[in-house]
Amino acid sequence: METLARCLCERIAALHGARNLNILIGYMPLLRFVRLALHHAQAFNQRFLFIAAALFMLIAAAAMYAPVPAFAQSVLPEEQEPTRMRGPDAVYVGTPYDIISTMLQMAEVKQNDMVYDLGCGDARMLVLAALKYGARGIGYEIDPELVIRSRQNVSKNNVQDLVRIIQADIFTLDLSDVDVMPMYLHPDMIYRLIPQIEKMKPGSRLVLHEYGLPDIYIPDKKITVTSSEDNAERRLMLYTLPLKRE
Repeated sequence: METLARCLCERIAALHGARNLNILIGYMPLLRFVRLALHHAQAFNQRFLFIAAALFMLIAAAAMYAPVPAFAQSVLPEEQEPTRMRGPDAVYVGTPYDIISTMLQMAEVKQNDMVYDLGCGDARMLVLAALKYGARGIGYEIDPELVIRSRQNVSKNNVQDLVRIIQADIFTLDLSDVDVMPMYLHPDMIYRLIPQIEKMKPGSRLVLHEYGLPDIYIPDKKITVTSSEDNAERRLMLYTLPLKRE
């Protein structure tokens, strides 16, 4: 009976995508009951043995085709292995660290802020926000290689408790929880994100690097700074939700 019960558990695990037999502990009370029934049935006659065996098969069928229980559900998004979803929308170019620092200052990042980085690359923006301000952050990246690099950078800087990296298509995201969102994206990508940006909560701050929102939107602040890393001038624009229009 132990062998039969174990075979049943392995079948359930295969059907539900379970990692190991331990997560099937929720099924074990039923299996123990049937095992005892079979054990005692053998002390009586074949008729009781047949009834207990039939009960065993009914429970097996129910377990195999029932919805996946909560304890067997998939891992968290930030723990999932990245896969090839589709090609990236642009080539990743890392923002110089001194420019990142200025962008975070412009947004007046605070410890209780939630910072989003869309197309986070190697997660340098979120790592610096966590190290400097203690801010929580979520980075979204579609390129599986960059997802891995981002997670490695987060681990290297010991900010796993503050920063999560999730593989996702940025044009499908709900941005309603964002407090601060620095952005360095191509103008076409920014334009596609406008419907999502306009739904962000009042008081949320956007800081755009080089490419601003479409001209109908008025920034709260515009500055030009020169990076000490490459001596290149960079344009930075701050917007606060709700967005101001001309």
